Amino acid sequence: MSVYAIGDIQGCYDPFRRLLDRLGFDPGRDRLWLTGDLVNRGPQSLEVLRFVRGLGDVVTTVLGNHDLHLIAMTEGTKGGPDPDPSLEPVLKAPDCEELVAWLRARPLAHYDRKRHTLMVHAGLPPEWTVKKALKRAAEVEAVLRGDDYRRFVAKLYGNTPARWSGELEGNKRLRYIVNALTRMRMVATDGRLDFSHKGPPADAKKGLTPWYAIPDARWRGTRIVFGHWSALGLMIGPDFIGLDSGCVWNRELTAVRLGKRPKVTQVDCSEA
Repeated sequence: MSVYAIGDIQGCYDPFRRLLDRLGFDPGRDRLWLTGDLVNRGPQSLEVLRFVRGLGDVVTTVLGNHDLHLIAMTEGTKGGPDPDPSLEPVLKAPDCEELVAWLRARPLAHYDRKRHTLMVHAGLPPEWTVKKALKRAAEVEAVLRGDDYRRFVAKLYGNTPARWSGELEGNKRLRYIVNALTRMRMVATDGRLDFSHKGPPADAKKGLTPWYAIPDARWRGTRIVFGHWSALGLMIGPDFIGLDSGCVWNRELTAVRLGKRPKVTQVDCSEA
């Protein structure tokens, strides 16, 4: 059995299917890990959702910020990004409610003990161990899957609090967890998450460090698979794999076969 981790699809259904064909993906034998952001900006978000959902237990996908945005849009939540026309087919689909309910049941973090690998959409704060990251993710997952999820979704958007504290409570605590796992890129010297920089790490202002480069981060010792950062592109380090290679921006969609020696496969997205 092969396990393939694939970066942000964002509605690019045709490149996704071409990538699976190139991998020789067999749902009877292989497994897929998807780093989240299945939807938004690309032309076929609805097709991606239906296909991935139809794969059942063969696929594990974590929630990305764009997936959460779709959930918020179905509830009329204000304060987030401007509505993207690419999501209209999902919102108007007869199975929209079923697809969004399926999304709400997806995890924010997935850990494979055998491979000693954790998958999240964006990153991990340096204060968190992998065990704590899974516990924090479970807090949000329980709310999203519960009957009262609308109350949280209404308070989803915002950049604060930007620094972790175990004393955070309620929506502030949940919002920090969501922002860390689905939106973070850079961390300031005082430990605050910075959401202003979206470009390559080399272009960041002084005092900002990529989350995966903080040397004393408590999660170290576990391999982290993530997406979200298209300006970073494909990056494979000693204990992390960054997979968002910008398919929706007409670059590539990337898969990595997880193992001691990760194997990279890409397809061109110039027509995405």
